Amino acid sequence: MKPLIGVTPDFNAGDRKEWGGREPTYFLRARYIRAIEDLGGIPLVLPLAADLAARRRLLTSIDGLLLTGSGPDLAPELYGERQRYKFRVMSQRRATFELEMAQLARMADLPLLGICGGMQALNVAFGGSLYQDIGSQRPHPLQHRQSTPATRLSHPVKITPKSLLHRIVKTGTMRVNSSHHQSVKDVAPSLQASARAPDGVIEAIESSAQRFLLGIQWHPEFLFDRHHRHRRLFEAFLEAAQRRRR
Repeated sequence: MKPLIGVTPDFNAGDRKEWGGREPTYFLRARYIRAIEDLGGIPLVLPLAADLAARRRLLTSIDGLLLTGSGPDLAPELYGERQRYKFRVMSQRRATFELEMAQLARMADLPLLGICGGMQALNVAFGGSLYQDIGSQRPHPLQHRQSTPATRLSHPVKITPKSLLHRIVKTGTMRVNSSHHQSVKDVAPSLQASARAPDGVIEAIESSAQRFLLGIQWHPEFLFDRHHRHRRLFEAFLEAAQRRRR
């Protein structure tokens, strides 16, 4: 049987005109669903359940967990800082759901993949911190919000030898797209950085202690249908989920 992958949606609490206006609305771009479906998984969009028992029940029903990207950012108070720059903050409902689901999934050794904001959520969930604004806090940064479409590659990343990411893509460097203004600052104690951009910004994190736990700062869901290495990220995640299902 195909592995069942839980996918986290974004949430508009009723204050975003472009996402349902005043009506509270779940929101998820179809490209995440298409990547999972096209490569052999069954995607399941998860409700942002507030009850711990409900969250545990959801986890027992899936074979892998995908934390997706987000327009708004995690509230800095979640990693012990005050907000220093102007940016939209993610709804508390989504943030608390994703952080706790990541923690529960790790305890259950459930395959975990975090994309862009999902990678940042993984790092914060396990005790790490973020740069609130790369352009203001990093010296001589690249343009991490590319001006070209996300279907285009933007800059290279250097991958740590023998890391999970290296074993998946089988190369020491690869080109990625880029659509973010925040990034990992202090890596969570239980995680390791496994890729960096030329300006030193961390582009991937992982855990050697888990079956499959990987966070990537770029968006392979825009690229998987044309670039083999980006497709391999989803394939490896689904393979880990399939092994766990068995």
